[in-house]
This record gives sequence, structure tokens and C-alpha cells, in this order.
Amino acid sequence: MLVPVFTLKLNHKINPRMVTVGKYDGIHPNLTAATTAGKVFIHNPHSRNLSGGRASELSLDSDISLLSINKGISAVAAGSLDPVGVSDMLLVGTQTDLLAYDVQNNTDVFYKEAPDGVNAIAIGKLGSIDSKLAISGGNCALQGYDIEGNDLFWTVTGDNVCSLALSDFAGEGISELIVGSEDYDIRVFREDEIIAEMTETEAITALCPMTAGRFGYALANGTVGVYNKTSRYWRIKSKNQAVSIHSFDLNGDGVDELITGWTNGKIDARSDRTGEVVFKDNMSSSVAGIVEGDYRSNGNTELICCSVEGEVKGFLPATQEQKGNLMDVNIEQEKVREMSQRKQNLLLELKNYEENAKAASTDRPSGLGDLDKGQMGIIPANTQLQTSLSIRLDAEGQEPHVDLFVCTTNDTVLRAVLIFAEGIFEGESHVVHPNLNQLNNTLHVPIYPRKDVPVDLHIKAFVGCKSSTQFHVFELTRQLPRFSMYTPCTEQVPEPKSSVTFTVNERVQRIVLWINQHFLLNNELTCDGDLNAGFMSLRGSGPIFIQMKSGGQVTLRTDDMDLAGDLVQAVASFLGLDELQVTADFPMHMEELKEILVKVDSFHEVRQKLTAEMADHSNLIKSLVVRAEDARLMGDMRNMRRGYMELFDLNRDLINGYKVRCNNHQELLSCLKQVNQTIQKAGSLRVGKFKTQVVSQCRQAIKDNNVSALLKIIKTGAS
Repeated sequence: MLVPVFTLKLNHKINPRMVTVGKYDGIHPNLTAATTAGKVFIHNPHSRNLSGGRASELSLDSDISLLSINKGISAVAAGSLDPVGVSDMLLVGTQTDLLAYDVQNNTDVFYKEAPDGVNAIAIGKLGSIDSKLAISGGNCALQGYDIEGNDLFWTVTGDNVCSLALSDFAGEGISELIVGSEDYDIRVFREDEIIAEMTETEAITALCPMTAGRFGYALANGTVGVYNKTSRYWRIKSKNQAVSIHSFDLNGDGVDELITGWTNGKIDARSDRTGEVVFKDNMSSSVAGIVEGDYRSNGNTELICCSVEGEVKGFLPATQEQKGNLMDVNIEQEKVREMSQRKQNLLLELKNYEENAKAASTDRPSGLGDLDKGQMGIIPANTQLQTSLSIRLDAEGQEPHVDLFVCTTNDTVLRAVLIFAEGIFEGESHVVHPNLNQLNNTLHVPIYPRKDVPVDLHIKAFVGCKSSTQFHVFELTRQLPRFSMYTPCTEQVPEPKSSVTFTVNERVQRIVLWINQHFLLNNELTCDGDLNAGFMSLRGSGPIFIQMKSGGQVTLRTDDMDLAGDLVQAVASFLGLDELQVTADFPMHMEELKEILVKVDSFHEVRQKLTAEMADHSNLIKSLVVRAEDARLMGDMRNMRRGYMELFDLNRDLINGYKVRCNNHQELLSCLKQVNQTIQKAGSLRVGKFKTQVVSQCRQAIKDNNVSALLKIIKTGAS
């Protein structure tokens, strides 16, 4: 349980997810947050006493320092990069640069341009790298800087980075980097090697480390949950969005609970194992961030919650006496809720019995009629629910899709079917409720998987007679194969020009078995000699051919580089391969990459030219202002007017140049994202150390501006 210990009202609006606490003098924690005006405020309350009263309300404008960034701030963090770790520094990220600032000495530690932008920042040790790093996540790229601004870490991820966290994921005493991105994936990096990957149903907006390999996460659709390594403990979904999550030990048992701040101002704490709510409170506006620190300098670490309107609340775990009083009240409330729920269930059950008794009282001596049996929900004892999955190419008015067929084994009808599946339906569930005049014992449900991942379909069906008012609920689970959106080719189609080739020490039958398990086939595939299986994508990305010779050489032919990576990873996982090198030939992708790199060079040239022009204009403005003011002081109105007219024209040119520079920057970001994604795809075509090797060598080739070496690395995996 938590009890409030202080309340502050700061006259600054706070950007969501941009709140941190830093000990800039090495002793006192300072609340730091980004404002909507492109500034960072630092609240230092230690010049006056905050310990007077259980819930002090103070207005402390004099304790606030402002740091002007003059750009849209996208991320803030505080932490120590010093090996000694005495005092923290402030890290501020924008869409163009990263600033490390020494608050205590009012100096810049380092300033780095960030062409990929900065969406999230994490500070700490990563893997076996000796120095502490400030790790920034941006446009499909991750970069880590030491205290001197040296770039010691770089890798790519699948999409724009939304959230970062450092945690001992594997339980080996070293920190791994957990990355949440817009492509719905959570990836765990041990330095530049991906050691785990989990797919969610929305963009991952927040991550926080917990105890013993567990971490909390929040999604853009209002989902909050906890993972234990790669296994999800629990998750809940709300109609509101989770803005901030934080781990904090409420009850002193050594296990952190997950604290969540929501857009409706609610703050709740949930058990890390079950997701059960153990504490809740409310703020007057949306939560902006949740942090912790000894804010009153009395040796107790408070949980500090901030709202977007500048309200700050501090909480402490309750004492034993307070805990007892709160527990008594909570037990009473829980009992009342439990008894109310039980009453509702009993009343509903009683109503059903009354309706059945009423129907039975009107029966004939020979027993209940068929109509009466139907109304009472009586169905044959041998009734079963059956399902099948198939591909429909010719459905009228529908795109090609996977068809889920649900039926009963007799004349009973399906009144409704509910399907729960992650990442397929909007809201993760789908209900089919036929009209009364269309009820029968069969039902077809079209399914359109968006990504090539295996999905469990949890099916619930209401089964009864046509006249039933009460229904039996049948439940079962079917797994949708990973590559279910690909149908066997029924006619001759030209083979794709692109391919991936590798050699495995396996028989052809093993690959045939993999195909039967990972594709949706009406009849199992068989093969006596060399394998050549063709499939057509239902999403319109063209054909794929899976070929294998008896000597172990496997060739995957597809023009989709993403799909080729998914196929390679799936084969490697099925065969238990820890390392796999391939030869990749994607001529169309390589031509596109060449064009993009040419564009990147031209955008860099334009940027440098515009920067030089702006610098020249700035110097000219200074001289014009001086001349115009001199003319004004001398009473020469004619020259003053002429000077200010020139200033007006020059200012207009500067504004137009700035717009051109902004458009140029956006185009550059788009091109850099495509380059980073291509490198990430090239890495996904390999497994183990070869994957890491490709990413690092590609980056070096880009640094050296060596396009031919980059293309060779993507193709062969080595420079």
C-alpha cells in the first residue's frame, strides 16, 4: 500500500513520457521534465524543507531552473556516465541531435548530431562494453555514446524505436538492451546480437526492468503486461492508454510491483505475477511520468507521479499501522464486491431454473416436446464442435484469405462464434452473430493475418437448437501456421529473380516436414528426390519457391527480402541451427539501395549548402541591423527604411530556406530509414554470429562511403 506524503504544483506543462530524476550534485535528486515550450525544467526543492506535513501543497517557482533547447524535445533521461558514478548528467534528445549536459557546472558534456533522431534514451552498462553508455533509439537505429561522446555501440532494429530499457534479461549478471519498436516487436540485444524477440499486437510505447529477468511493457492500444524472459506472465487491456510504467516495491517483500500511469489520470499498482490491482489513486489530469527518488532527503525513496498539467504527487509505502487500517478497509470492500458478484451469478442461475421449470410444467405426459427441449437448451449428448482451416481464393466479394470453418456434428445450430487471436482482429477479438433466419450448424469466418507469425485461435461457440433461449458454450483452440497466407502454386509461374542459398546437413524429408508444419496445405507434401515446392502469396507479394537438393543445398526464391528473412529464421529454428551463413542475391533491392545512397549524398550536400547560406545570412543580418540602427540614431529615416526593407527581404529568404531545409531533413530521414531497414533485413537472412557480423560490417562500409563493399557484404555476408 502507498500513502501520499507531498503534493507540488508546478506552473509548467509537462510532455508525456519525458520525466526523469537526476542527482546532478551527486547527492540531491532533482525532478526534471520537458515542457511543451521546447524547454527542460529542473526542480531543486532542497533549498527549502518538504518534510513538514503529510500532504504539503507548495508552489516552488523559485526552485525551478529552465534549460532552453529551442527545438521540439523527443526524449529526456538522467544518469551517470562517469565510471566513478558520483553525479548524474542530463541527456536531452530531439529529432536532430543528442545533448549531454552537466547541470551542476552549467556546461555541455558533448553534443552529437543524430540524423536518425532520438525517440528514447537509456543510460547504463551494456554487455561487456567497459564504459557506461547513453543509448539513443531513433529511426530504426540504436547508438551508444560514452562520457566523451565516442560512438561505442551501433546496430539496427526493424522499425522506429519507441522505448528502451536496460535489464539483466538472461540472468547472467550483465545488462541486455530491451527495445520496443513501431513494428510491434520487442527485441533483446546483447550488445549488437539479438538474443530474443517477442511479437505484440501494437507499438511498444514503454518498457521498464523489474526483478529476476522480468520486465513490464505497455502498448499503444492500452495494453499493459509483464514478461518473464520470453514468456508473458499476464496482460490487461484498458480503453485508456498507458503513458508511463515503473517498477516499485510497495510492500517491502523485495519484489517490485508494476506501477502504471494512464491518460485519464489513474495510477495503479499491479502484482508482477498475476496483474491483480493492489493500489490505485487518481490525478486531476493525464499522467506524464512516474519516477522514484529520495525527494525529501530523509532516507526514504518516494514514488513520484507527475501529470501533464504540472501536478506532482509523492507516495511512500505505508507503515505497519497504516497498512493494517488500509487492509481492513480493503478487505471489507473486496468482500462486498465478491458477495455482490456472487449474488448476481445466483440470481441469473435462479432465473434460468425458473424458466426451465415453467417450460417443464407445460409438458405433455409423454415428456418434453422438441420445442420445449430446444427452449431449455437441451442438445444431444454426443454433440461435438469441429473446425478446419483452408485457403479461399474465389470467395465472392472478398480478397483471398484463410477460411475458418466451424460446424457441429448434428442438427444443432451455431448461434454465435467468438474468436480471440492476437494481431489478427482489431481489438484482438471477433464475433460472428448470424441472423435468426440464417441459423444452421456451419459457419465460415474469414481471417487475414497481417504478419507471418504462428497464432493461437481461441474459439468459443454458442450451440443449441433453433428455438433455444439458452445455449451451451463449446471452447477449443486451433493454431494458425506461420506461413498460412501462402497457397501452393497450381499452375506454372516464373521463378523470382531473387534468392537465398545455404547448405544444411539434413535430409530433404526434414525440410518437407518443416513445410507441412508451417504452411497451410490441404494435402501433406511428399517428395522422393530433389525438392521444388512453389507457393503464391495471398498478400500480392508474388511467388516463393523452396528448393533443396539431396546434397543439402537449400535455395529460397522470393523477391521479398523480409519474407526471405522470416523463412531463413523459421528453418534455422526448426533445424536447431545456432549459426547459418547464406548467399543472398536481391538485384532489385540492391538497385534501390544504390539509388537511395545517391539520394542520401545529395541531401547531405544540400543540407551543408543551406547551412552555409543561413550562416552568411545571419552575419549579413547583424551588419544590416547595426546600419539601420545607426541611421535611426542619426535621424536618417531614408537609409533606416531601406535597411529595414532589406532586413525584411532577408528574413523572408531565411524562412523559405528553413522550410526547404525541413523538407530536405524529412526526405533524408526517410532515406536513412530505408538504408537501416535494408541492413536489418540483410542481418535477418543470417543466424548467430554471421547476423551480427553483417550489421557491423555494413555500418563500417557506410562510414567509409564504400557502396561496392556494402553490396558485397549484403550478398555474401563478408567484406
